[in-house]
Amino acid sequence: MEFEYLLRVLIAGVCGAIIGYERKNRMKEAGIRTHLVVAVGASLMMVLSKYGFQDQLGWHNLSLDPSRISAQVVSGIGFLGAGMIFLQRHTIKGLTTAAGIWATSGIGMTIGSGLYWVGIGVTLIILLAQMVLYKQFNWLTAPRAEQILLRVENEQATLERVQQILAERGVLNMGFHAEKKGNDFTEIEVEISIKLPGTEQLQHLLTLIQEIPAVRSVEFQ
Repeated sequence: MEFEYLLRVLIAGVCGAIIGYERKNRMKEAGIRTHLVVAVGASLMMVLSKYGFQDQLGWHNLSLDPSRISAQVVSGIGFLGAGMIFLQRHTIKGLTTAAGIWATSGIGMTIGSGLYWVGIGVTLIILLAQMVLYKQFNWLTAPRAEQILLRVENEQATLERVQQILAERGVLNMGFHAEKKGNDFTEIEVEISIKLPGTEQLQHLLTLIQEIPAVRSVEFQ
């Protein structure tokens, strides 16, 4: 009977590796090894939760709850997922990978409980969803935050023109910091935090700003 339990853990590991392979190809925070270990561990805990205490069933007045260990896996895996979420340029990264780790643990638990086809089916659903939703659909593209650094002549009209370009392109100005530069303060260094719409290309925006005569340099950080 233990060989069947081991088979469950093995199948769970394969399912986790399949999801991890897709994540690895997209250079995400967690790849094949992480997903495989999560799926194997979750499956093992589920098998242990269901069958690991059968030798104690004959004890007088002994009550067992098969869901206790599995319930702790569901909540505990959140700590692992939280470590993959971070803030970069005012944008949250890693949410999909963290959710994938949580779902992979559920797949491992499902297969560990003996629901093979459910676990395999969910693996295929997640894999197909990741592949399809990463296509370039405009309605799926989320805004992203960037920072651009300008060196411009000390003219108010220049900054107003930059603001106008941002507004025309639907770019949200989240704040800027200006500092006078040069021996005679003839230049201003401006750092602008912006949020780009999903369809806006940063390089195109920088090109438009660079075409302003008073702009001496423009780059993103």
